[in-house]
Amino acid sequence: MIPRAYGPQARFCPRCAAALSAAPPTACVGCGYQLFVNARPTVGLIVLDGDRFLALRRAAEPGAGRWETPGGFCDGAEHPATAAVREGREELGVEVTVGDFVGMYVGSYDFQGEALPVLDCFFLASIGNGAVKLDPAESSELAWFALHTPPELAFPTMDAAIRDAARMVR
Repeated sequence: MIPRAYGPQARFCPRCAAALSAAPPTACVGCGYQLFVNARPTVGLIVLDGDRFLALRRAAEPGAGRWETPGGFCDGAEHPATAAVREGREELGVEVTVGDFVGMYVGSYDFQGEALPVLDCFFLASIGNGAVKLDPAESSELAWFALHTPPELAFPTMDAAIRDAARMVR
């Protein structure tokens, strides 16, 4: 099997499998394919209840057992606000209403042995009617934390977004 990483560690062309002469960004000397490492868009929800936010305990790596905000990767050409609603429904089992945009943060995500760059887009949100029902493949428990005194979260971008959200909702 030829290793064909697509992230910063790519050493072979994903089109023709020729060895790359340099790490991305680069062009394949075999077929001319240009390989870039672009940040993958993600979305995070800062679900508020007064001055508290909802955190989920991660059930899977990376960061299993650590607290996080609900969210995930955007699909294809999916708008981050649309992805936020979808991720809320998938991870919380309820409809969420997306509110103000908090910000975008550049981070990384360990996936399939590669540290991939991500562009995390965070929104304030609220939960509609119904009880939260966690997806056990994603989260093992939930808790509400004070927005102004949060625990350390699974990813530094989440910590930054919570700090910015706390300033927004004073």
